[in-house]
Amino acid sequence: MLSDYQRLRMLECPRRPVDMVLDTDAYNEIDDQYAISYAVAAKEKLRLKAVYAAPFVNQHAADPAEGMEKSFREIGHLFRLMKKRKPVFRGAGSFLPDEDTPVVSPAAADLAERAMRYTWKNPLYVVGIAAITNIASALLMKPEIADRIVIVWLGGNTPEWPENREFNLSQDICAARVVFASGAPLVILPCKGTVHAFATTGPELEYWLRGRNALCDYLVDHTIETANSYACGKVWSRPIWDVTAVGWLLNDGDRFMLDKLIHTPVPEKDDYYAGDPRRPLCRMVYYIKRDALMGDLFDRLLTF
Repeated sequence: MLSDYQRLRMLECPRRPVDMVLDTDAYNEIDDQYAISYAVAAKEKLRLKAVYAAPFVNQHAADPAEGMEKSFREIGHLFRLMKKRKPVFRGAGSFLPDEDTPVVSPAAADLAERAMRYTWKNPLYVVGIAAITNIASALLMKPEIADRIVIVWLGGNTPEWPENREFNLSQDICAARVVFASGAPLVILPCKGTVHAFATTGPELEYWLRGRNALCDYLVDHTIETANSYACGKVWSRPIWDVTAVGWLLNDGDRFMLDKLIHTPVPEKDDYYAGDPRRPLCRMVYYIKRDALMGDLFDRLLTF
């Protein structure tokens, strides 16, 4: 079990190059593609060791297994556009059945094994931008990794928001409860109330990214096509939520966002957070410096 001192040290934004893995439902929305590309491009600070395909269910996937498999293929497509290679692992084909039983997968097995190579002084940063099934499964398979990792997760809403119905959280509430109760150092980026402000528009994407490289054209086309599917002929902006989770690792000097320490909340099954002052501290982002982070993202995307 970590001491308070160790936990607080691990919850500081890293100032040196670090190892990370990325857990993503890349086929679910348009924002994962930006986040994956951002993590690869920030190579002076982030050493991306592996990418895990996460499950999801929506209009793009009839069940979690289909969502995971489509995400696995989308990750591969992105790396081909970037002309890069990284280990990519298939994740869970279902959500957790309860809070005691892991969904064993190549992704969960890799994380459980990989994390044991790290220490609290030199942790593995686990960035989650999806339902947190794979990460929870790894913690259930090998609980001792909780002292060796820092989990940076985009999910839930701010505690002040009227409700906590959010895609990444609600898809696998059992997994979220496992992670929040695990004792692993946790950084939370809430969606509504904080990260929703990190939005872009079609004209902005066209101006900064169009024609710069194959990856940029893919991101612009995919984003505008998605937005036009529900807002064609209307004014629209689109949050690219997932970028902020990667951005936290680059947030030295608070240049991209502001955060605070709070007691780790309890994700309840009725779509609300409960508070428990006995729980360890975690870090929660409460403000995004939208233009600074968007500018850094665009600058890095131009390098491919």
